[in-house]
Amino acid sequence: MAKFKNLRGGTFDIFGYSPERKMERQLIADYEKLMADLIPGMDKKNRATITALASLPAKVRGYGPVKEVSVDKMEADKADLLKGLKAPSANSTKNQSVGEPAE
Repeated sequence: MAKFKNLRGGTFDIFGYSPERKMERQLIADYEKLMADLIPGMDKKNRATITALASLPAKVRGYGPVKEVSVDKMEADKADLLKGLKAPSANSTKNQSVGEPAE
């Protein structure tokens, strides 16, 4: 098997056509795009949320059905974190005096 290691990811990688491998490649592409979109706008207020989003792929474990369950859990966690990231903070409008610009 070690002799065929150089075939990985190429045309002759017969395992690369499986739905699980396709899903893994899509997850990588989605993660890279998400980080490319979020990192430029990172500040002190959203750093913890973006860091939590960046660490989500570490939770994906296993093979087959086990991996599918962990991916579903990761996607749910990602949706919750993104919802919190996009929601305007209630505290920022409460503590703002009249006439002061929003941060």
